[in-house]
Amino acid sequence: MKTTMLLAALTALFMALGYTLGGSGGAVIALLVAAGMNLFTFWNADKIVLRMHDAREVDAQSAPDFYGLVQQLAQRAQLPMPRVYIIDQDAPNAFATGRNPENAAVAATTGLLAMLNRDEVAGVMAHELGHVKNRDTLIMTMVATIAGAISMLANFGLFFRGGDREGHGNMVASLLAVIVAPFAAMIVQMAISRTREYGADRAGAEISGNPHALASALAKISGRAETIPNPVAERNPAAAQLYIVPTHVSELFSTHPATEKRIAALQDIAVDVGGPAIGSPATSRASALSPVAAPPAPAPERRRSALDPHGR
Repeated sequence: MKTTMLLAALTALFMALGYTLGGSGGAVIALLVAAGMNLFTFWNADKIVLRMHDAREVDAQSAPDFYGLVQQLAQRAQLPMPRVYIIDQDAPNAFATGRNPENAAVAATTGLLAMLNRDEVAGVMAHELGHVKNRDTLIMTMVATIAGAISMLANFGLFFRGGDREGHGNMVASLLAVIVAPFAAMIVQMAISRTREYGADRAGAEISGNPHALASALAKISGRAETIPNPVAERNPAAAQLYIVPTHVSELFSTHPATEKRIAALQDIAVDVGGPAIGSPATSRASALSPVAAPPAPAPERRRSALDPHGR
């Protein structure tokens, strides 16, 4: 319900910007454009995002380790096998897209795969499958599309209204549209994205069975993702919410919660779902990376009594 209301607010903002630039006719046109964008995005969300990143699809022959890892995680999450992509980019990041679990795709950059160990990659991809399981991918792509359109329309409005013969009043309205509309869209985008990142972290921790590995991955890639250039995010800042970590530092204006808060939340989740601590040797707990676990150490025999004959 919260997400539906925020999406409605984003669409209303798009209409208000249309009204500012073109009156009531502009508002109607903006509504029709927003509806058309949402419908188009519904059917083409994955194609839009993957083409934007020049992602290449891989399979069990071209990338057996990475593909097999995603396959194990999808089975553990009881999800259909998503399409798997690799992006030739130094910036370490990953994302999921698609209108539903049956049409989902997950992608990771070569920078991420080179930086993290296998457990950490599993944590990251489990997080992305968590987005798929929570059905976040369609909404996040739609939000990115509308927010990007608002920014482009606002920039266009400055030139469109700048030479209007009504003069100063219209120039003020144009300046307000350029400044306020994208800022408001960013606020709505953050409200949707931040909540869903926490949910995907929890789902990813449960899928991988190792919250500490995801926490370790977040700690490693967050700093590098903020310093290594990301051409796609630079061309379209609205796409930043799709990634597992933001591409630039600013807790106030980021589409993601602060990495430190996410790591702290994962440490709390670890208490609930278990998993090895960072740097600890492999444990007997079965995981997606080690489906055949070593036999657990025998528990100390509990003393039986007449009240508990089975030693419960």
